[in-house]
Amino acid sequence: IALFLFLALILSYDISAQRFGYVDANYILTQMPDYKKAEDEVNALSKAWQEEISKMKSEIQSMYDELKAEEVLLTKEMVDERKKKIKAKEEALMEYQQKTFGYDGLLFLKRQELIQPVQDKIYEAIEDVSRQKKLNIMFDKSGDLVMLYTDPRYDYTDFVLEELGLKEPEALEE
Repeated sequence: IALFLFLALILSYDISAQRFGYVDANYILTQMPDYKKAEDEVNALSKAWQEEISKMKSEIQSMYDELKAEEVLLTKEMVDERKKKIKAKEEALMEYQQKTFGYDGLLFLKRQELIQPVQDKIYEAIEDVSRQKKLNIMFDKSGDLVMLYTDPRYDYTDFVLEELGLKEPEALEE
């Protein structure tokens, strides 16, 4: 029983000795010029792809309108042939949309290519700050973790910005 109490005491001491802090990763991202540049590039690509999709939709709609206007003058075989062409265009459009905006599509891959290195920098800086400040746990208050109250003295966002060279070193308290 004494051994059990001793182990419980040691374990409770280790838990209470944990040091923790938190950062706002979204705020850090917004302060990084590399992130803004990557976001602008991704948005420009997305807009260009959206315009291409709109153009394809307009072309399909024109084909439908043309078929409807000429349908009375065409034979059944001609109508069927045009409907096949329209259907093929619609399938090509759906395939293009999936290829560009679907899961693992071009937009996802480009976003990952451009933004992942920026996120990696942030996580390395967070790790460095955590080691420097001898923290056991670092939370991200902008993530899925719900933080109902945060004591500003445990906010290490400024330290991470400083580590990234985005903020001048000040007399930041621990």
